[in-house]
Amino acid sequence: MANMSKYEDDVPLFDEDDETRKQRSSKIKHPLASFFHLFFRASAILVYLLCEVVSGSFIAYMVTIILLLSCDFWTVKNITGRLMVGLRWWNQVDDDGRSHWVFEARKETGRKVPSSAESRIFWLGLIVCPILWVFFVFSTLFSLKIKWLAVVIMGLVLQWANLYGYVRCKVGGGTNLKNMATSYFGRQFFKQAMNKQEEL
Repeated sequence: MANMSKYEDDVPLFDEDDETRKQRSSKIKHPLASFFHLFFRASAILVYLLCEVVSGSFIAYMVTIILLLSCDFWTVKNITGRLMVGLRWWNQVDDDGRSHWVFEARKETGRKVPSSAESRIFWLGLIVCPILWVFFVFSTLFSLKIKWLAVVIMGLVLQWANLYGYVRCKVGGGTNLKNMATSYFGRQFFKQAMNKQEEL
């Protein structure tokens, strides 16, 4: 598989410079996208928790959860990532039949700079929900509710796929996380050293 990124000037995942911070607004520019970014994933979790309390048809709960997870995967992958943080990823097959993963990050210029509020909503929803599905997998295994195992594994896989895709978009298609973290800590160390020299 080949990794491609159309934009070289990707914004860092952990840090942003002062100019970018000034350009960002705290206003939510896409309220409908922000709502649906959280709605489907939160609804799937709530339906799963509800089935634990209210007894009902296993098939009805399973189909509802899988539909909500599928809607969430499609919405986050195709709409909210692009609108809220300017990131997108997909797979394409070339003429030779080889599969290529494409990870893109939009350059943050002018009015296309994502708001800090939307960015926080996007990343918070993207990170917290997969952690909950990991918890559900272990709780299902320990409580021996084997019939729910397929549902929670599907929730985990779909949520982690989007998280992985967007982290790859954010750090760049060809960059690994270790190099990014080393670069970040190097920049922080350099900034602190420069600040101390200015104080002297």
